[in-house]
Amino acid sequence: MIHQNPLRISIENLRLRTIIGLHDWERKEKQDIVINVQLDLDGQTATTRDDIEETLDYKELTKAIITEVEQSNFFLLEKLCDHLLQIAMTDARVMAARVRVDKPFALRFADSVSVERSAERAE
Repeated sequence: MIHQNPLRISIENLRLRTIIGLHDWERKEKQDIVINVQLDLDGQTATTRDDIEETLDYKELTKAIITEVEQSNFFLLEKLCDHLLQIAMTDARVMAARVRVDKPFALRFADSVSVERSAERAE
């Protein structure tokens, strides 16, 4: 018998702009952020039936993330990341999720600063 791990869906390097940060100038102009999302779900039915109704529609999830980010104005990356994690966990089929939000050029000598958060459903 073969035991299969959960199906992992990844949305990689979703580049958006939003109001994020503490400083006055950060509250006036949108800044670039990069979002990565990983979702684990039981993909057995989807892979057997080849039917979109049996899996997570990642296009719809991406649209929801884009809408939320473009309308948001959080002070902290931590809060934005947690908010996006809650969106990722909305579909009951998602067993676990991980969200990473990068803020490029947040520090002078670094490529990026990132915050990552994960969650999983209790069995």
